[in-house]
Amino acid sequence: MSDNLKWELIKEEHIIQDAWIDFRRNIYRLPNSAEIGPVYNYSKHSFVIIVAKTKDDKYICVKQYRHGIDSVTTEFPAGGIEYLEKSDVPYITKENTIATEEDALLAAKRELLEETGYASENIKHLITMPANATLATNNMHIYLATDCEKRSSQHLDDTEFLNVVLLSEDEIREKIFRGDFLQSHHVLAWYMAKDAKLQK
Repeated sequence: MSDNLKWELIKEEHIIQDAWIDFRRNIYRLPNSAEIGPVYNYSKHSFVIIVAKTKDDKYICVKQYRHGIDSVTTEFPAGGIEYLEKSDVPYITKENTIATEEDALLAAKRELLEETGYASENIKHLITMPANATLATNNMHIYLATDCEKRSSQHLDDTEFLNVVLLSEDEIREKIFRGDFLQSHHVLAWYMAKDAKLQK
């Protein structure tokens, strides 16, 4: 059994590369020297998810439309990490969408406040990992924010339409298993936050 499992990229074609996505069609050489292709992968903004709780242990969630499944979902506050200010090009690449933890933390604080009007002085980084290791290069950064307080009204982008809802732990668990909490990354964030709580 060989330890050489890595594929070698031998051809890369950018099908779409703009400010939203770098979608590529690739050909690889496999460990046995055979070629495979086309293999599609992409880069998008890395993003943050914030599991946020009020002082009375209510989870701050948002409801919004997701066009991928043509449905309104309940989920945690989240958002993309901006890259254009620090990039030499005005489009997405594999490199410029990988954020530092400092940039991710700033994005987490910003998204929580803008989407919900809540803020916290107690934000803990839980984990950073690939969002979809099979197809994508971007990362998700998951945070736990506790003792959140209402500081302002929402400040949404022109394309954002979402409502804030406060849910108990039992209500979130019910929504997950009833199929009303449909973002898999957010379900992971929920269990990561619960594990962090147990470690205290």
